Amino acid sequence: MIDWDAVGLSVRLAAATAAILVVVGLPLAWWLARTTAPWRPFVEAAIALPLVLPPTVLGFYLLLAMGPSGPLGGLWRALGGGRLAFSFEGLLVASVIYSLPFAVQPFAVAFAGLERSLIETAWTLGRSRLATFATVALPLARGGILTGIVLAFAHTLGEFGVVLMVGGNLPGETRTVSIAIYDRVQALDYEGAAATALPLLVVSFLVLALTYGLRGGVVLPGPIGRR
Repeated sequence: MIDWDAVGLSVRLAAATAAILVVVGLPLAWWLARTTAPWRPFVEAAIALPLVLPPTVLGFYLLLAMGPSGPLGGLWRALGGGRLAFSFEGLLVASVIYSLPFAVQPFAVAFAGLERSLIETAWTLGRSRLATFATVALPLARGGILTGIVLAFAHTLGEFGVVLMVGGNLPGETRTVSIAIYDRVQALDYEGAAATALPLLVVSFLVLALTYGLRGGVVLPGPIGRR
């Protein structure tokens, strides 16, 4: 039997993560694609860190940060929130950090590939930097933006190590589909594990096929290129 509660929570988490990464990631990627600041490599390294850190290591440090005495946990309580660790909100924060490079790097690659003359032409026509970003850069980079959104969604959908460390296994609140599959395998319920894993497999395949179809090839995370 498929654990639809876990599937639904994973989809909700992946959608919320992708939406936040659009808001946070686009300005950050635009800055990375155009800046010549000497500290740019350090920012890139911080963004790419989830690619090389084991998920349990990243999850452990996030758990410490989200605890009652941690900076994120303390800030959340000061803002009127309750427990951050082992909550959906905590999962969301961890997922945004964990999936950050999967969104920002394709965004930045797309922005770096834009002709600078098009941007400068918009400026000479009197458009502000914000208007140029919204009406010129975003439409021209839509392929890379779509790639980043899809990759962030798919990557979040299959999270295990980070969500287990930060969220635990609370049914209806932090029990994602990957954790549900793990529980069923531990209980030797291979039929139930296979049934729960099937929606994850299908959705992951479809979102990646959509990306390949629209892009003619997906931009995978790696060093952020500049033109």
